[in-house]
Amino acid sequence: MLIVQKFGGTSVGDLERIQNVANRVQKTVNEGHQVVVVVSAMSGETNKLISYAEHFSATPSSAEVDMLLSSGERVTAALLSIALNEMGHPSVAMTGRQAGIVTTSRHTKARIENIDPSSMQKGIDAGKIVVVAGFQGVNEEGIVTTLGRGGSDLSAVAIAGALKADLCEIYTDVDGIYTTDPRIEPKAKKLERISYEEMLELASLGAKVLQNRSVEMAKKLNVNLVTRSSFSEAEGTLITKEENIMEQPVVSGVALDRNQARVSLVGVTDRPGIAAEIFNALAAEEINVDVILQTVAHDATTNIDFTIPTNELESAKSIVKGFVQKGEIKSSDYNESIAKVSIVGVGMKSHAGVAAKAFSAMATENINIRMISTSEIKVSMVIEDKYSELAVRALHSAFELDK
Repeated sequence: MLIVQKFGGTSVGDLERIQNVANRVQKTVNEGHQVVVVVSAMSGETNKLISYAEHFSATPSSAEVDMLLSSGERVTAALLSIALNEMGHPSVAMTGRQAGIVTTSRHTKARIENIDPSSMQKGIDAGKIVVVAGFQGVNEEGIVTTLGRGGSDLSAVAIAGALKADLCEIYTDVDGIYTTDPRIEPKAKKLERISYEEMLELASLGAKVLQNRSVEMAKKLNVNLVTRSSFSEAEGTLITKEENIMEQPVVSGVALDRNQARVSLVGVTDRPGIAAEIFNALAAEEINVDVILQTVAHDATTNIDFTIPTNELESAKSIVKGFVQKGEIKSSDYNESIAKVSIVGVGMKSHAGVAAKAFSAMATENINIRMISTSEIKVSMVIEDKYSELAVRALHSAFELDK
């Protein structure tokens, strides 16, 4: 088998941990597999490099920042390759450019456009372990770019797709995907398998193990993805196609997102196109609107409520203020003391009454649901933040996820 293994910042946090990674790679090689390793910068390194840049400039050029930040992953790649060579395993370290990763030109947030895997394949064919610096590539002009948050995961998935690898393993400091956050519900169980669709929902709903950009790419390239711990031998969770999962539970997991704020617009002029104008203005500032609720009043106006990430609230307020000043909105109200709790499961598609069961679980605990959003495999409820952990435990129990 050809396996791509990705190790994050905490997994390569110091020289001892890099040696541990080398030992783990060696174990995989000794089991008869070919291995390509993708590494992040050592934990804390990226922040240190940013502080160096800010010593000289409050607004450094993003192109220079990319050149600077890409060095963090290169250091790890070279050190791991040196360790593996010393252990008797021929190894070669590669930058994003040498690995053939071509991206868009948007510095610090580039997207992978294509990968020419020929250099990596040449190394594999020569019996070498290829160690690639994650999080980076070059644009069409050969200028260094970085991929933004979660970029090393993205590098690993894209490389696995380009090399047609059998498996892509993402090593982190947690040992898989759980039915919910074990810190909130100690009875949470680790999932053996989960579908791309469920993982995408969980990632977008607040589960922090994997970012949805990586899961989206894995689904698109049909890469079998495993997330597991670099600090234990425990089996991880396989993220794969829905048809590769034999028994589909109705609900696979419960997610909680406390980074939510509610915007209430009162007395919005009731005319065609006003909602489009408001939400286009928010979209232009890249404000991510989630749950939307509209109610028609009796005086030729309408009320619109919606949720956004808390850190985007100030930007939203300034946009709403403009509409208030123009007389399109009578008044506005904001609430940061809310949370969104969600149940996710592809089994919902073939089971009736799932939403009703979730609402009953909330009612039993006297938790008032403020807003509701549903999709084919998800039910999300906006509630008061003070009840958020109780809601998670109630839903986890109602759907017997601890069984």
